[in-house]
Amino acid sequence: MDDDDQYQSGYDVGSFPKDFGYTPFDGDGDGSAGPLTGDQKPRILLMGLRRSGKSSIQKVVFHKMSPNETLFLESTNKIIKDDICNSSFVQFQIWDFPGQIDFFDPTFDSDMIFGGCGALVFVIDAQDDYMEALNKLHLTVTKAYKVNQAIKFEVFIHKVDGLSDDYKMETQRDIHTRANDDLIDSGCDQIHLSFHLTSIYDHSIFEAFSKVVQKLIPQLPTLENLLNILISNSAIEKAFLFDVVSKIYIATDSSPVDMQSYELCCDMIDVVIDVSCIYGLREEVEAAAFDSQSSSLIKLNNGTILYLREVNKFLALVCILREDNFDRQGVIDYNFLCFRNAIQQVFELRNKALAAATSNNTTGISSNNHSTSPVSNNLSEPRPSSSLAGGSQPLMPTTQPTTSAAGNSSGSLTQNGTAVLAQS
Repeated sequence: MDDDDQYQSGYDVGSFPKDFGYTPFDGDGDGSAGPLTGDQKPRILLMGLRRSGKSSIQKVVFHKMSPNETLFLESTNKIIKDDICNSSFVQFQIWDFPGQIDFFDPTFDSDMIFGGCGALVFVIDAQDDYMEALNKLHLTVTKAYKVNQAIKFEVFIHKVDGLSDDYKMETQRDIHTRANDDLIDSGCDQIHLSFHLTSIYDHSIFEAFSKVVQKLIPQLPTLENLLNILISNSAIEKAFLFDVVSKIYIATDSSPVDMQSYELCCDMIDVVIDVSCIYGLREEVEAAAFDSQSSSLIKLNNGTILYLREVNKFLALVCILREDNFDRQGVIDYNFLCFRNAIQQVFELRNKALAAATSNNTTGISSNNHSTSPVSNNLSEPRPSSSLAGGSQPLMPTTQPTTSAAGNSSGSLTQNGTAVLAQS
């Protein structure tokens, strides 16, 4: 068995039907060029001691397994490689390592393991004595950093559902202090560790993995800026761009993420999928329950509205706004269409760069005009133009999108040179 045998039955995360999952691209309106090759995919390593919960995390987040079912998982005794390759932005490999792995074993190829790694997730069981885990964490990150200084190091303080709030914070503070002190004592203070409190019995594991995945998306600054422009012109309080199947949000606006709001958005996606599977049309060829017609509007009793719109067959925009600000739904819908077109442009630029990089690698010709990694959208800030009927001012693009180095934080919306966003 792998982990989590101390959990009590109760909260169940995720209610997707077993036959609902990622499907291959069909190229219709998704701006996708197909999955990345193995060499192009970022790699996430799951490491930690035995029975810390690594395999359970992977199964719950990416394979829709019920948390209670993880009690019956067998212990991992070899490296398990899992391709997450069917969403346009969420494309990576997860390598689940056995807890008893020995870095000093001659058969352990550190250069191969850590060389192509994007993020290393180290799982620590918060309900167990974690001193041995901290020693293993220190050995792991120092070994990995020598091979690849670009790795993002994430520490999941796991199984915290059985701890009180005070003890959770005390445990996190103690682990944070000890881990960083060990790095400073060994002269490795340049290594940065990020810490997350997680449990498979609530949404904390999805939120934590969202933060991990976002660091592997070069287009993240552009996506965040697009969301900021959208909510500022539509009187929206919070917006998430979700990967529908995993419930990982690949981007959100710059305002702080409230855990309760994130849970509401996740539950809304569950409702949409469940209702679509029950009442949606099924063709001869099995179709995904989430399609181009998917949308939902839920009014809460506190005057808040949850609004979901399909971006493409893998991504959904979920917004939170006040009911008083929803009286001009037409403006919000129009702004959403502009936002979706901008997302489409990000896809197209990314795929062009990937195609060029693949072509150059194949022919052996290097090019200074394309990066070998996905690129982001370098877009200029919009400026007000002539007024629309009713006094609303649309936002006009100053330039057409151009490619740039990944990570540029500027961005605006364009729609074939026409007005972009109408202010609510």
